[in-house]
Amino acid sequence: MSGKRTEAIKKGIDPSKAYPIAEAIKLVKERAKAKFDETIEIAMNLGVDPKHADQMVRGVCNLPNGSGRTVRVGVFARGAKAEEAKAAGADVVGAEDLFEIVNGGKIDFDRCIATPDMMPLVGRLGKVLGPRGMMPNPKVGTVTMDVANAVKASKGGSVEFRVEKAGIVQAGVGKASFGEEQLVQNIIAFVDAVNKAKPAGAKGTYINRVSVSSTMGPGVKVDTSTLAAPK
Repeated sequence: MSGKRTEAIKKGIDPSKAYPIAEAIKLVKERAKAKFDETIEIAMNLGVDPKHADQMVRGVCNLPNGSGRTVRVGVFARGAKAEEAKAAGADVVGAEDLFEIVNGGKIDFDRCIATPDMMPLVGRLGKVLGPRGMMPNPKVGTVTMDVANAVKASKGGSVEFRVEKAGIVQAGVGKASFGEEQLVQNIIAFVDAVNKAKPAGAKGTYINRVSVSSTMGPGVKVDTSTLAAPK
């Protein structure tokens, strides 16, 4: 990105100000000028230290307006459950055969779902799936007997989140082509999901700072008081 362009898109944003969410989204959308449909991203700085097990934050959020990205779903299942997964739109379905493919380093999916009986097999793929954040986990609904709904949720815009070392949670919550209201709804739903995933060990202020940006655009600070989910 050229210096002039960087300066131009930063113009009109006060870096010291936290904007109401609707205004923040407007500023971000106005500056998403790339030749592709930029992803709108949220970054949340949380008051947790994920090195402690009781301060780990992870979960899944079903974005009300979808994520705007095409998610390829892989499912480890046998028999009737494998057929259910295929019918629900899974891209890759298998058992030992899929294990061999993935173990060989070929991963043709973005999210991995497994039935509980497959976990002894899938567990052996920890070194392959773990570093990519793709290991199925019951906490985020990716180890389940209800494979059909898990596949549909993944395809429909469910977003997994997990706190990183510095206490930051980041996720894509839509596209620049989405309407402002759609993005606001998605962000409020995401913040609500992170709030609900607050761990027992979190002390003091849980959500310290929130900012939104587009793939190529500057970050805009958000006034956290405007992020409460409607009761």
